[in-house]
Amino acid sequence: MTLLIVIASLGLLVLLITYWKVNSFISFLLVSIFAGVCFGLPLPDIAKSIQKGLGDTLGSLVVILVLGAMLGKLVAASGAAKQISGTLIDLFGLKNITWGLMLTGFVIGIPLFYNVGFVLMIPLIFSLVQQYKIPPLMAGVPMMASLSVAHGFLPPHPSPAALVAQFHANMGETLILGIMVAIPAIILAGPIFAKTLAHLPVKPLKSFAAAEVEETNLPSKTASFIAALFPVFLLVGTTIAEVQMPDSAVVKFIADPAMVMLVAILVATYVLGIRRGKKIEEVMNVYGEAVKEVAMILLIIAGAGTLKEILLISGVSQEIASYLGGLPIHPLVLGWMMAAIIRVCLGSATIAGLTAAGMIYPLVAAGGVNANLMVLSIGAGSLMFSHVNDTGFWLFKEYFNLTVKETLRSWSLMETIVSITGLAGVMLLNQFL
Repeated sequence: MTLLIVIASLGLLVLLITYWKVNSFISFLLVSIFAGVCFGLPLPDIAKSIQKGLGDTLGSLVVILVLGAMLGKLVAASGAAKQISGTLIDLFGLKNITWGLMLTGFVIGIPLFYNVGFVLMIPLIFSLVQQYKIPPLMAGVPMMASLSVAHGFLPPHPSPAALVAQFHANMGETLILGIMVAIPAIILAGPIFAKTLAHLPVKPLKSFAAAEVEETNLPSKTASFIAALFPVFLLVGTTIAEVQMPDSAVVKFIADPAMVMLVAILVATYVLGIRRGKKIEEVMNVYGEAVKEVAMILLIIAGAGTLKEILLISGVSQEIASYLGGLPIHPLVLGWMMAAIIRVCLGSATIAGLTAAGMIYPLVAAGGVNANLMVLSIGAGSLMFSHVNDTGFWLFKEYFNLTVKETLRSWSLMETIVSITGLAGVMLLNQFL
């Protein structure tokens, strides 16, 4: 009966979001109440659990995600993203341009949210297609694969950062392992897979091409790379420092993900703003816009936290964990499968990852699996087979002027390769950790 209630709750979530088009945050609240009533929890306890789930989930994430959004917005608005992309394309040259686009997408994808990175990079892709007569999908797929992998695997992106917090994993270690898993995934789903798409007769819409930005208005290459990658350098550096100096209070303080992002935003404010003659008010206005854009993502993550709390407080999570633990399937594969199923049903990678995390959490808490690898496994599952219920599917289709069949052949298959390769990488790492 317990399992049926969980399935019914997930089914209701799918219907609310995809069929009745209810806002995802409101859908999570309604499903949490529905599940709590079905599990026989007293109504006052349901209300308290929802508040606790909201507070516990957001408490450790607000600073990271908001500052991450601010950093990404400044990198985009200042022209640093364009500078980075131009530098990497020049470095690789025309012969290896697909590899240059892949690396560009990965570097830019670390600080930028997926949709922002997508829209920002489309003019670059189209200008290269027009200038060098490259097949559009051979130019677009490597970059989009990289953006997608960064979105699903790497903190401080919303879903991986939330999973790190839920599983009490180490953000620096997750980032290092995530980069190791990401590299083969973006190579296979990017330049190698893109070769199979060269024959498709695609003609991108010219109306989506944007005007070129004056090179003189761009920040320097050094400033651009420092600002965009500073959180990565600091997370990796403090993770290594923690191993060398485990008792250092200063290292522990700086290694906290929220402090990492605070230092990163201060550095970016200086090198991309004040140092270039921008008034502090101008930079703060950019940050204000970033907060508006990340607000709904925060609410969706908070909503997922309410469902997780209901499952925990009712004891259902333990029952599910006991049942799943008895299956002859590795916990990391189970996490991937659960996220993949929810992703195919719902479309949203973020919701898929967070919902799966709430159900798999007791297995992680019991200590039978590496928490950092579970973050990556669920992240990989959350990218599985994007299709018609995912906004990313339609974004790719419309910008590249594809048919639904061509989008399934390119975008959906690319996401599937990323997901399966990600799981394979996680399982390989698990042999050594």
